[in-house]
Amino acid sequence: MNEIVVDASLNQIRVALLEDEELSEIYMETDHYKRVVGNIYKGRVTNVLPGMQAAFVDMGLEKNGFLYVKDAIPYSQGKKGISIKEAVKNGQEIIVQVTKEPMGTKGARVTTHLTLPGRYLVLMPGNNYVGISRRIEKEEERDRLRKIIEQIRPQNVGIIIRTAGEGKEEKELKDDLKFLLKLWQKIEKEKKLGFAPRVIYKDMDLLHRTVRDSFTQDIDQFIINDKEKYKSILELVELIDPNLKDRVKYFNIDMNIFDHYKIESMISDAISRRVWLKSGGYLVIDQTEALTVIDVNTGKYVGNLDLEDTITKTNKEAAQEIAKQLRLRDIGGIIIVDFIDMDHEDTQREVLEILQKSLLKDRTKTNVLGITQLGLVEMTRKKIRGRISSIMQKKCPYCEGTGRVLSEYMVMQKIEKEVKRIAIHTNSEGVLFEVSPTLEKILSTDAKGFMIELENLTNIKIFIQKNIEVHDDEYVVKTMGKIEKIKNMLQE
Repeated sequence: MNEIVVDASLNQIRVALLEDEELSEIYMETDHYKRVVGNIYKGRVTNVLPGMQAAFVDMGLEKNGFLYVKDAIPYSQGKKGISIKEAVKNGQEIIVQVTKEPMGTKGARVTTHLTLPGRYLVLMPGNNYVGISRRIEKEEERDRLRKIIEQIRPQNVGIIIRTAGEGKEEKELKDDLKFLLKLWQKIEKEKKLGFAPRVIYKDMDLLHRTVRDSFTQDIDQFIINDKEKYKSILELVELIDPNLKDRVKYFNIDMNIFDHYKIESMISDAISRRVWLKSGGYLVIDQTEALTVIDVNTGKYVGNLDLEDTITKTNKEAAQEIAKQLRLRDIGGIIIVDFIDMDHEDTQREVLEILQKSLLKDRTKTNVLGITQLGLVEMTRKKIRGRISSIMQKKCPYCEGTGRVLSEYMVMQKIEKEVKRIAIHTNSEGVLFEVSPTLEKILSTDAKGFMIELENLTNIKIFIQKNIEVHDDEYVVKTMGKIEKIKNMLQE
């Protein structure tokens, strides 16, 4: 059973796709984080970089967009042998569409090749290409759809038939095309108005985009907890596919909808570094800006036959789980998988086949490149938006994203240097440090001798006070000066 569950709150929309009660995909949109992929802007070229064959475009966003030469050249001119300097000029106004969200320090990736998605079709103005979703596999159906599109397609307009277009008749495809052509005419008018930078077209919000792109015949239920948005969904479904109206449900139970469907706990697992397998093995997922590394371990699983059997079963289960985690976490870019070493080529091939088969459910383009000489599986997944963890989490202010902080003993070394500095440069008799409860315990027990030795060496009386707001890898000099003054402060 496939379900879409929507949690609509005051400043956030969360959409979960459940497959057999397991979380497969999760999307979020908040007041502070709104998707810009699909938006079309009237921008201005700010910097042309011949050495990179690219240009920066000011679209009015926080960071300038990045335009590669192949995305700057019109379809009609081809793409070979043209320099970025021939394609765009500094100060030039240009119409671009965002194809990849801003991530980390990088701005959005943009293109001049515009696409407008509908329910069944994707419109590509200025192109003559006709494409069909690779998920529509039957050749007879592909031929039928191609013939329909060739008959209804205007000149100089490319069209891609989406997966939802499978089985649709000419009238339904024609109505979708008519809607997209009207939308394009409206954008054409907007292009001529106002000065750059400005947005001239915004894609649908997350809720309506989910109905357009994901609410198909494969979905058994669409459940939402907001009455007004429920009515809005019904109106949209009435327009695009009335047969699905009965599957839209309003959740009016007085409890958190994600708790009811056990989604909250599954989301927590989606941002965890360690993922347990049912057998007792586990994955460790480490992500950097450049790539993602997934390590497979046998963990608690010891098998029933021999070591080779244990390794094979763990790797097979891991292959299925890895495909699921890539979708769930929306991991993109380069991915390296370190399966447990397999001695036989047949076993390696079998594990790779399971991985590739499991990836067929993924709507995002994924490419498994094979096993390297070091026994690592290389793969890529198209990167469109930031990982789900980038929305749900922020960089730790203490470790600056390294995932590690200074040990207590390194902090003690810093305290030693601070006390010596105070002894040399001030007339203080004592100093009061505020430290974390963990460090306070160490300084009053195991490191008590260290503190006495430091006091004798510097002739400075050291007072320690615990503060739960101070992190483990830092300290705060609360005061220094006369010993009586510090003692009075401690008694207050």
